[in-house]
Amino acid sequence: MMEFLLTGILLGASAGMAPGPLLALVISETLTSGFKSGVAAALAPLITDAPIVILSLALSAGISGFMPLLGGVSLAGAVFVFYLGLSHLCMPASSMDLTAMDLSSARAETSRIIFFQTKAFQKGLLANALSPHPWLFWFTVGGPLMLRALDTDMLAGARFMAGFYGLLVGSKILIAALVARSRSFLTGRIHGIIMRVLGVFLCGLGALLFRASLRYFDF
Repeated sequence: MMEFLLTGILLGASAGMAPGPLLALVISETLTSGFKSGVAAALAPLITDAPIVILSLALSAGISGFMPLLGGVSLAGAVFVFYLGLSHLCMPASSMDLTAMDLSSARAETSRIIFFQTKAFQKGLLANALSPHPWLFWFTVGGPLMLRALDTDMLAGARFMAGFYGLLVGSKILIAALVARSRSFLTGRIHGIIMRVLGVFLCGLGALLFRASLRYFDF
């Protein structure tokens, strides 16, 4: 049962620290308006991901009777996780400058609706809703994993969700705290080391998920 908690923690930490529109927004809000604004933006996935999770679970449950199809989705999720691991390992040092990465796209997304510019949380909601990352994750990786956890029992599913969102949001809050205290973290070696360590674990997890997906094909 603990495997689902650990899997959620690993995936949540990777998603939380990976460069993207929401992380760029967390950093920009922290730099311009302070730590509390960065935290407000980081909390957005707790709201915007809810319908995505529900849809992904409905899809996974709907195709659960078609084992090869569910196996194909699980296989795609395993490849996606392995790809994330490789991207972390191959990330050049120059790309660790999170102030530049995706910052313009995050601002462009949030500037489409003037009303959502008024508060950091509302900006975070818009940036995360417009990002393809949560949709891709939940429909290829999170949905099938959550369904497997629920097949074990409700507690396993709760542990997976707690591990994933605890680290997804928590890692962004940690980055906001580090940015508020020291801007050198944005281009420092610490972030690069963390991303590479996560890359190793993600590659291993991708291999395990690949092996697990083969059971749907009676291998």
